[in-house]
Amino acid sequence: MRRHEKELDRLGVKVVVVTFEQIFPALAYVKKTSLQWPLLVDEKRSLYRAYGMLNAGLLDLWGPATWWAYMKEMARGRLPKKPTGDVNQRGGDVLVDPSGIIRLHHVGKGPADRPPVASILRRIEKVG
Repeated sequence: MRRHEKELDRLGVKVVVVTFEQIFPALAYVKKTSLQWPLLVDEKRSLYRAYGMLNAGLLDLWGPATWWAYMKEMARGRLPKKPTGDVNQRGGDVLVDPSGIIRLHHVGKGPADRPPVASILRRIEKVG
C-alpha cells in the first residue's frame, strides 16, 4: 500500500490503519515502520466485529496461501517474524467514500489474503 502512496494522494484517498493491539505495541509499530497514516487502536475490536472480521480457522491461518506468501517474502530476503498478537484475528480492507458508502469490503481469509492495491485503485477511479 505504501508503494502507492502518491497515487492514493492524487486520488484524494485518506488511509487509516486499524489495530487491535494495545497502545504501546501500536506505538512501537508506528515507530518501527515510520507509519505516516493515522493508526486507530481498537482493543475491543468493535470495528473488526462491525465489518465481520472475526476469528480465522486453522486452514485459513496455515493453508497454502499463507505458506506461499511466506516463501515469497523469504525469496525477497525477509524472514517471517514471530507473531506477537492474536494470530486468529482476521484482517481486511474497507473502502468508504466521502459520503459514507462502502465501496469495498474485503474480509481476509488469512494473513496472506489482501486485495491487490491496483484493484483498489481501479475501484476508486471508477467511483471518482
